[in-house]
Formats: sequence, C-alpha cells, structure tokens
Amino acid sequence: MTAKRDIDMTTGSILNHIILFSLPLLIGNIFQQLYNMVDTWVVGNFVSNEAFSAVGTVGPVINMLIGFFSGLANGGGVVISQYYGAKRYDEVKRAVHSAILMTVALSILLTMFGITVVPLVVRMMNTPAEVIPESTRYLSIYFSGLTGLLFYNMGAAILRAVGDSRRPFYFLTVSAVLNIILDLYLVIRVKMGVAGVAWATIISQGISALLTMLVLFHTSSVVRLEFRSMKMDWDILKRIVRVGIPSALQMAIVSFSNIFVQSYINYFGTDVMSGWSAYSKVDGLLWLPMQSVGMAVTTFVGQNLGRGQRERAVEGVRMGLFTGLVITGLCMIPIMILAPQTVAIFNSKPEVVQYGTLFLRMITPFAIMAVFSQIYAAALRGSGNSKAPMIIMIFGYVVSRQIYLYIFSHFISNTIIPIGLGYPFGWVVVATLIIIYYHKVGIKGSII
Repeated sequence: MTAKRDIDMTTGSILNHIILFSLPLLIGNIFQQLYNMVDTWVVGNFVSNEAFSAVGTVGPVINMLIGFFSGLANGGGVVISQYYGAKRYDEVKRAVHSAILMTVALSILLTMFGITVVPLVVRMMNTPAEVIPESTRYLSIYFSGLTGLLFYNMGAAILRAVGDSRRPFYFLTVSAVLNIILDLYLVIRVKMGVAGVAWATIISQGISALLTMLVLFHTSSVVRLEFRSMKMDWDILKRIVRVGIPSALQMAIVSFSNIFVQSYINYFGTDVMSGWSAYSKVDGLLWLPMQSVGMAVTTFVGQNLGRGQRERAVEGVRMGLFTGLVITGLCMIPIMILAPQTVAIFNSKPEVVQYGTLFLRMITPFAIMAVFSQIYAAALRGSGNSKAPMIIMIFGYVVSRQIYLYIFSHFISNTIIPIGLGYPFGWVVVATLIIIYYHKVGIKGSII
C-alpha cells in the first residue's frame, strides 16, 4: 500500500529526485534556521548583549541531546527506506511503530537528563558570570519542552523515508512563523526576556510535532500509525539501533566537544562571544543546502539498495555531491561580501560587527570541504554503514580539533584568529578522510 505523496526513487530521473526531494527540505530548514536567528535577533535588539550571548552560544548544549536523537531517527529512516524500496510493507509498518515507541521512551529520558545537566554544562563552557543566569534560564525551559522536537524529528524521518519531504516542510514552516510571532509578542510586549524566546521555541516545536503525528495517524500511506498496531518489534528495533547508534553517538560527542570549543571562544569575553554567535547563525544557513541534499542522498541510497540497484545508488551520490557543491559555492559569495551588514542585523555594536565579520570571512571558504563530508557520510548511512562516518567525524571534529586548540592556546598563539580556525581545521580533516574511505570502500548492499 502506497500513497500519492510517497515517492519511489528506484525509477526515473536521478537528478530530479535529488533536487525535488531536497528543495522542500532546504526551504523548511531555512525557515527553521530563520526562527532560531529571530530568537537571537530579538534578544540582541530588545533585551541585552548578555542575553544575546546567552541564547547564541548555548547551541552546542542543545545539539548534544538533539544530535543523539537525530542519529537514532536517521537509523529509523534508513531501515524504513530500505524496506520501502524492497516493497516489504509489513516490515515498514512494524518499523514505524517501533520507532515511535522508542521516541516515547527517549523523550522522557532525554528531557530529564537535559534539565539535570544544565548547570554543569554552563560552567564547562567557561561562561562569563554575567551571562550564566540567562543561559541557565534559556536551557532549562528549552529542555523541559524537548518532547515536541523529538516527535517532529522522528515523524519527519518516517515521512522522508518514503519520499515525502513536503509535509515535514509545511509543518516546519507553520512552526517557524508561529515562533517568530511568539518571540515578538513574549519579548517585546510581555517583557519576558530570554524566557520568552525559550517558551516561543518549545510551543512552536510542539505544534509541528502535533501536526506531524496527526498526518501519520490519518495518512493512507504504508507509514500510517494505528493504536492497535502500537507494539515493539525487537528485531527491527535492533536494526534501527545498529544503524542509528553510531550516528547518534557521533552527533552527541561532536556537539559535546563543541562545548569545549565554545569555552575557548568565551575566554575572549562577551563581544567575541556575540560576534561568534552572529557568525554561527549565518554559518548555519550556509550548511543547509548540503545537509538537505545529504538527507535526499540517504533516502535515495536506502531505497535503491533495498531494491538491489547499487549502480543507481552510486550515481545518486555523484549527483548529490555535484548539487551540494554548486549550491554551497553560490551561497558563499554574498555571505562574504555582505558580512558586516549581516552581523549588524543581529547586533550593531561595532566590536561585535568587527568580530562577526572576521569569523565569516575567515571561515566561510572552508565550507566547500564540508560538502564532501556531508554527502559521503549521508551515502554511507543510507547503505547502513554509520560506523565509518562516526569514527571519522569523531576523530576529525573532536580529537584532532581539540588537539589543535590545545596546542595553539597553550604553546603557539592564544589569540582569536587561530582559535577561530579550529572549526575549519576539523572540516578539512574529516573531508580528507571520508573522501579516501568512500573511494576505497564505497556503498555496499542492503541491511535488510
């Protein structure tokens, strides 16, 4: 049983499938990034510089838990896409229900864990004393509403696994618009400060989760949720975990490592923190095309390997890499030219604009290297091989980056330029290693 919104990627134009699947993801992710940018813009312009730094620099903490779950959601999506490509619809149904039950359990555990570790991680980031209260308040509220984000991510992964990237985009758009409205109302009108943007975020995420779940319960697609079928298939769960855990650990460990990177940045004071926050928001936009194409490649590879079409899967990876390189290259140009004006949108303090512009123009050119790592890692995960990307990314983003930062800060030059270059250093290491691995090993057969 399939529905009109499901897309079978095992036939038809490869480039069209990659582009048409990526486009809604890209637009939706832009909306999501924009409402995160609005959070920082609102507090930067209507609260204080300390509030701007607090909201802008807690990303690594949030991404640590979200990244862990996103890896598991990715595992669910890979398993479902391969069953769907093989037209084994009974297994698709069991995989969907098992993934949702896993989400219920993890929502409880990750919420409790997130709230508990807030004071510890705020101190670990070497957060200036004047920023600690705002960072703690924002994170505590954010983690209390983590359930909405987790259910949206898993629901969206399920829909994307059968080729439906449009409805997750629609729901993300609704969530983004609602978040912007609530940001402006709760901060400017109600005067809630940092707490206002936190509440706006979790409310809007809850709405996107609700919409996604309503679709899954009412769709005519093979991924339809039914209460009477809500039971765990432990064999399928093992497959989801086997694919998802390496990706989950990689994302969580890399994000945890970024807490230490943030501590190096925080050492230089509030203005540098704010400049880095502005850079991070714009850099997040630059990563969206390659991430969106990567998601398309994961689904494309999964469906085609499920059908036994390895050569078509490999060609899809080539098309995905070409698309990601072209779009990212075109996006880099205006970001570098308009860097001062872009940073000033978030915070017009001259020192903040100076540092934010420095980071954007210094780091942005290295994003081309990140395209290779994103696309090849996505292809490997789509084939069920999530261990190799995990090992490579942990080594490049965590081990080598931390060694680099320690050596420069303690023995060579503890100044902001070499410290800021710690990020692209990791990108270059990972891209180099994953290019070598992919061309030596490639993508192999289905995991189902």
